[in-house]
Amino acid sequence: MKKNNPLYTQGWSDYELIDAGGNEKLERWGDIITIRPEVQAYFKSKIPKSKWQEMAHLKFIDTGKQKGKWQTLKPCEQQWQVNFHELTVNLATTQFKHLGMFPEQATNWEVLREELGEGKKFLNLFAYTGIASVVAKSTGADVTHVDSVKQLITWAKENMESSGLSDIRWICDDALKFASKEVKRGNTYDLIVMDPPAFGLGAKGERWKIEEKLDVLIATAYDLLNKGGLLILNTYSPRVELQDIANTSRRYFNPNNTTLNELWMETKHGNQMFYGHLLRARK
Repeated sequence: MKKNNPLYTQGWSDYELIDAGGNEKLERWGDIITIRPEVQAYFKSKIPKSKWQEMAHLKFIDTGKQKGKWQTLKPCEQQWQVNFHELTVNLATTQFKHLGMFPEQATNWEVLREELGEGKKFLNLFAYTGIASVVAKSTGADVTHVDSVKQLITWAKENMESSGLSDIRWICDDALKFASKEVKRGNTYDLIVMDPPAFGLGAKGERWKIEEKLDVLIATAYDLLNKGGLLILNTYSPRVELQDIANTSRRYFNPNNTTLNELWMETKHGNQMFYGHLLRARK
C-alpha cells in the first residue's frame, strides 16, 4: 500500500483557492468571491483580512448549531453557475455554508474521466449535488446516484440538465442500506465513489459515526465491485486516522492495489490546507 504522500488537488479556470487563514478561506467561484469558515485554516492568512473584505462578494457568518447566514459585501447573485471542463454546475448559498460543490474532489473527478466510459457502471454513494455523477455520465457510463435528501437529488438533476445530459438513475435512500440491498440483488459496479459524512442523523433519527461504519462501508463496496473495479473513499473525521483506513482496507483489498493519501490544496499565495483522507482501492 502506498500511503502518507500528500495528494494536492488543483483548482481550474472557474475555481481558485485564493487564500486561507484565521479559520476562514477565500475562494473564487467563476466571478464570485466568497469568505467561508474553515477549521483547517488555523494559520495566519497571507493577505490581510481587510483586503479579503474588499475582494469578496459574500461572507458566511456562523450563527451556531452548524448553521449561519450570508452577508453580501458586494452586489451579486445568490445563485450562479460555474464550469468544470464542459459541464455546468449550479451554485447557491445555503444555511450550512456550502455552495453545492466540494472543489477538493476535482482530483477524483479527473479519475472518473479517465476510468469510465461506455459500458461501465458507476455508483455514487452519499452523492450530494451529484458533480461526480454528472462527470461520470459525461463519459457515457451507466450512473446510479444515491442520497437520502430529496432536495439534494433535485439539485443534482439540475446539474445534469444544465450540462445537457440525461438518464442518471436517482435513488433517494440511505446510502449504506441501498448498497447492502444491491449486494443481495447481485448487482455490481466498475467504480464506486463514497463520500460519507463524519457524523449525522439518518432518516429515522439513527446516529451515524463514520468511525463505526468504516468497516462495513469498505466491505460492502468490495462486494459490489467487479474484478478490477475501483473504490474511491473520502473521510473527513478527525476520529478516523490514516492508519485506521489502512488497517480496514487491508482486510478486503490487496495493499499492492491500494493508495492512501492525505488530501490537500495549496492557496494561490502558498498556504496549504488539509482536506481529509483519500483511499483508492482496486479489486
